Amino acid sequence: MQDDMRGREVLRFAPSPNGWLHLGHAYSALFAFETAKRLGGRMLLRIEDIDIGRCREEYVEGIYEDLAWLGIEWEEPVRRQSQHFAEYEKLLRELRDRGLVYPCFATRKEIQDAIAASGIPLQAWPSDPDGAPLYPGIYKGIPQERVNALMWEGRTYAWRLDMEKARAEAERINGGPLTFREEGSSARGDTGLLDIEPELFGDVVIARKDVPTSYHLAVTADDALQGVTLVTRGQDLFPATYIHRILQVLLGFPEPRYHHHGLIRDEAGRRLSKSARDMGLRELRATGHSPADIRRMVGL
Repeated sequence: MQDDMRGREVLRFAPSPNGWLHLGHAYSALFAFETAKRLGGRMLLRIEDIDIGRCREEYVEGIYEDLAWLGIEWEEPVRRQSQHFAEYEKLLRELRDRGLVYPCFATRKEIQDAIAASGIPLQAWPSDPDGAPLYPGIYKGIPQERVNALMWEGRTYAWRLDMEKARAEAERINGGPLTFREEGSSARGDTGLLDIEPELFGDVVIARKDVPTSYHLAVTADDALQGVTLVTRGQDLFPATYIHRILQVLLGFPEPRYHHHGLIRDEAGRRLSKSARDMGLRELRATGHSPADIRRMVGL
């Protein structure tokens, strides 16, 4: 059995159970499933439920029901990230021990106030690819005594990756600049062997006081642990690859290939989202749509 699995492509669909699946999820899941079949590879399902405040069991069951209804098959057992916090915490501790992350106690208001104090209007301050203002470095490099005092006070904090230091260390380990292999494309058409641009994110959050991981750390660790060889996902996550490549090198993980695909949008060109309750598969199924209808609606 192990010999049969060795050398095969491994793909995954990794939704977060914080809402019902919509047409965009259907496209992403079907794209991964069909690609795995075409390549003679394996298809995994992973539940990315680190946001324990928003994730709900009914959404997990909804994911299973919707995917099975679409005819998608996956290997068991399904990995649930909420059951592996200790593993992520170990990786975080390694980065911390190497001086590559630091605790940041800044509130959203403190960040906005620091930007305002700089004299640069908030709307002119650079934003990261997710639309958040770049962190102005309020608590970066503060004395350890101050860090200890803030922690003793019980202040909430996030662990930020010192991007300049992390990139330099990753390039040292790699023996040069980091790249990744893109088999799809970014929204602007970038494809092939590409350089990373992690400075676009600044000192990104990779864990928090109460949750010892973030999307970036957990997904990088899980893809490595599960042997994912080809990461397929929407173009909105294309820039996240810059962070993931740095973490892969720093933590000694293998490098997968990537295929970022286009997004399903509404008639106004807006990307579908769970928060807007867009084109839910449950609703479409309840109103008599078939899996074949869904495939047509997403262009497959």
